[in-house]
Amino acid sequence: MLELLDIFFIVFHTALTLFNLFGWIWRRTRKFNLIILLLTGFSWFGLGIFYGIGYCPLTDWHYRVLRKLGETGLPNSYLKYLFDRITGLDINSNFVEIMTLILFLFALLASIYFNFFRNKLRANFEN
Repeated sequence: MLELLDIFFIVFHTALTLFNLFGWIWRRTRKFNLIILLLTGFSWFGLGIFYGIGYCPLTDWHYRVLRKLGETGLPNSYLKYLFDRITGLDINSNFVEIMTLILFLFALLASIYFNFFRNKLRANFEN
């Protein structure tokens, strides 16, 4: 059962991460993408006040499963864990954390732009 939970978290958490990065691209998913990005930011920085900046409940739950499976030395960053697991490399954690923040901020700004400003700017140019 723990192995199935591990697979579930890998698939679900990875899909959610990809949706955070690219969900703003499609008109139908833009509002939901913005909501998920804001929830992610709240988790990282709001809950992070209490649990450590960058806190993610999915990472917490997945790591609990992994520890029960005997994993040790898990990194703070889920993306570092994921990259290391997929590639077999030991990617620099500072690099991963900086890139994670940069890409998150880019996706958040893109989502805000496409949800609130793009149509208004286009309407102004058409008039």
